[in-house]
Amino acid sequence: MPAPKLIVTVCTANICRSPMAEALLRHALLAEAEPLRSCRVVSAGVAARKGDRISPNSVEALAKVGLRISDHRSQPLTQELADQADLILCMTESHRAVIGLALEPPPKNVFLWREFMSGKVDREIGDPYGGSLKDYEACRDEMVEALPGLLAHLRGR
Repeated sequence: MPAPKLIVTVCTANICRSPMAEALLRHALLAEAEPLRSCRVVSAGVAARKGDRISPNSVEALAKVGLRISDHRSQPLTQELADQADLILCMTESHRAVIGLALEPPPKNVFLWREFMSGKVDREIGDPYGGSLKDYEACRDEMVEALPGLLAHLRGR
């Protein structure tokens, strides 16, 4: 299977988790060889409105690791975007279920962000919305923890 050209990270409103995941994966792919380095990464939400600002705590949690995402604006996961995506990475099983019900035909390329981790770990990333900065940092760290397995999966495609 060839390397993906478009990866979409998905959460609920596209203002907390998926924009952080987008930035983290985009940054991680910069250290990869081609064609992975050239993958496009975007984010969307299963219940997002177009144009909402990102959560300030998401911005700060990523700023602490040197990534800037303050310009992000939310967008819904549309049929068109899903059809273009080579890989869709969501945060929870409920996101995967909504995608399967809302899109026709249901995409077969939908995985959890933490699905490629080995061992007994929680595969879902909880929503930090409304929580403290520490909650957002914990969410970020759960994503970072999953990057090695996710990158290994991408290399093996």
